[in-house]
Amino acid sequence: MRILVLCPHFAPDLHAATGEVMTQLVHALAERGHTVDVVTSLPWYRDHDVEPEWRGRPVRSETTTFGSITRVWPFPTDKGSVVSRAMAFAAQTALSFAVAVPKKRPDVVLAMSPPIFFGSAARMLAARFRVRFVFNVQDIFPDVAVDLGMLKNERAIAVAKRLERSLYRSADAVTVLSEDQAANVRSKMDVSHADRVHIIPNFVDTTRVTVVDRMTDYRRRNNIGDDLVIMYSGNVGFSQSFHLIEAAARHFADREVDGRPIRFVINGEGAARPAVESWSRDLSNVTVTDFAPRDQVSDALGTADLHLILLSAGLAKSSTPSKLYGILAAGRPVLASIDLGSDADRIISDAEAGIVVPPDDPDAFIEALEELVRDRSKLQMLGRKAHDYVGRLITPDQQAQAYETLFAQLS
Repeated sequence: MRILVLCPHFAPDLHAATGEVMTQLVHALAERGHTVDVVTSLPWYRDHDVEPEWRGRPVRSETTTFGSITRVWPFPTDKGSVVSRAMAFAAQTALSFAVAVPKKRPDVVLAMSPPIFFGSAARMLAARFRVRFVFNVQDIFPDVAVDLGMLKNERAIAVAKRLERSLYRSADAVTVLSEDQAANVRSKMDVSHADRVHIIPNFVDTTRVTVVDRMTDYRRRNNIGDDLVIMYSGNVGFSQSFHLIEAAARHFADREVDGRPIRFVINGEGAARPAVESWSRDLSNVTVTDFAPRDQVSDALGTADLHLILLSAGLAKSSTPSKLYGILAAGRPVLASIDLGSDADRIISDAEAGIVVPPDDPDAFIEALEELVRDRSKLQMLGRKAHDYVGRLITPDQQAQAYETLFAQLS
């Protein structure tokens, strides 16, 4: 089977979680005997600008062992402006469509959202080639942007919702990550099309993320020593409630547990990082670091005695935090500030891997931290249960098999 993929990020642009997801899926599909043509961005996510070695041409193409990769200019803009980002995504989508038109006829077109505009290009390409269109939804747009208050213009919201609904209804299949997302998407489709929604969760790669000793090279590089580390690792964006870490860091200033200082580590990059760096400058118990290289992910995740997941109110039902899978694979406990009753809440509860508190509630967040940090043996026990749960999650090959089965059913 020949598969045409439109996605926002692909190796080596792996600092974006979606880049890791699609890269692994493509390689797993190739190992199952399929040919895959990928249309994606030039690498740009890390610094929100096209990386220097990839500049000079708006389109770069290469033949690969699995098919081909065509990378187009992503039109980097201010991530804080929804309008600017929408225009950039629209321009990138048009360019992606143009470079995909001359390609060999695929058997199916798969597009990843966000950006939702890729769905429009995929729909047109599927119509041109007279093949099926599968729409993979990682985060539900515009719900996330509206919930964050980033998209406020009523007319723009109405236009975005019309586009969203039309793509769901025209897709031959919509794949989502969780029951919450499935319910959201089905509510926007005709009842007769509800069976087009399929839940295919993201995987956990246990060959890349493993359990390591807490005294890591990451600690040595960042002068953390034997501190009790409470870590947030991932995108430093506007959807995360970093004010909770600020409140907790002030609360635990100069505190120790069993003779160890308590240190909050924010490991990542994103649009909200300048604000985080601003308030953290006068807090000696907060360390902000860049993303660890891909081959050092286990080392970075294993540094933490406790991991944090922070999603603003309303987001956990439209955006599944993929970082949870890495935390579980690293065998570390988690404190999550997310919507109660969401899929992430259920996973953490089923795994008995940590505590979930309501989003944006500093008092509940700090109270849960107090409970967790005063009992090191409990942290270790929760970490063991987290890793034990990993066997119940899917692998890259199982995800590829699920897509392979779906594509076969459609064709």
